[in-house]
Amino acid sequence: MFCQGEVNQEIEAMGLKILAQYAVLSPYDFINIVEAPDNETVARVSLELTARDIAKIMTLPAIPIEEFIRRIKG
Repeated sequence: MFCQGEVNQEIEAMGLKILAQYAVLSPYDFINIVEAPDNETVARVSLELTARDIAKIMTLPAIPIEEFIRRIKG
């Protein structure tokens, strides 16, 4: 059975920091907002959890708007 606390501990042990969690009324049941050192860490955690059939994951990398503008300006 799914145990949120155990999964959260495991996710944090793999290098992600959980910032917020929401139950949503949509095609998705839950949204977790996490912080990671890089996209590769998120990819590794996603692969690990989906390989064990713990979750189906959609990753949406976010960039702070100021950083995004700075990057596109070069």
